[in-house]
Amino acid sequence: MKPTTAPTIPIIATAAAEPSRAIFFDLSSMAKIQPLSSSPCSTSSSGVQQGRHAYTVWMKSLVFNGNGCAVYGPDGAVAFRVDNYGCRGGREVLFMDRAGNALIRIRRKGFGMFRRWEVSRCAQDGGQDKEATPWFSVRRAEKGGAAVVMHGGAGTCYTMDGCSRKPEYRIRDVDGTVVAEVARKQTAAGVVLGEDVLTLTVGTEVGHLLVLGLVVVRGLMNGSM
Repeated sequence: MKPTTAPTIPIIATAAAEPSRAIFFDLSSMAKIQPLSSSPCSTSSSGVQQGRHAYTVWMKSLVFNGNGCAVYGPDGAVAFRVDNYGCRGGREVLFMDRAGNALIRIRRKGFGMFRRWEVSRCAQDGGQDKEATPWFSVRRAEKGGAAVVMHGGAGTCYTMDGCSRKPEYRIRDVDGTVVAEVARKQTAAGVVLGEDVLTLTVGTEVGHLLVLGLVVVRGLMNGSM
């Protein structure tokens, strides 16, 4: 993951003491990774089919002393990011696009066995002060997994495998079909990278933004962000 210089991009990060406020930064450079292969993703043993989209997820903030993650697109450039200046697993984080517009707001609510993560979609213009639209919630489930309930839905719509620190896991729909999976990234030479550098493979039958939101929630649940 050798960094290269990229255009200046404004970003937003939630503050630890005042999570409802935004702090604006202007970075002179952004990290970039080796572009992913342009060919369709091959079928894996878990049933992931061809034609799926692959992202690289680095479970590190690109801002000094920050907690968060960076999501890279197939071109190797930063596509999405989270920068949280509170402690790991902060009560509120924003998932942003590369221009610094907030797309998803994630809030931790409740305590103990009643703890859940409420996810809302932000205004299309990225406005921080506008009321976000409730989207879905995530709770811990049996065997260390997680259950996802869409706002206004009748029940669980998606599930995630165990939410331990193990980097490999899958996201399934209500029928048990794998719609996305995360695994440690391998280089073209077959070298497996660290546990904080992941490949996220997403199918066309599920919204990519929803899956990316779930990946961030899982990072908050297991304390890796």
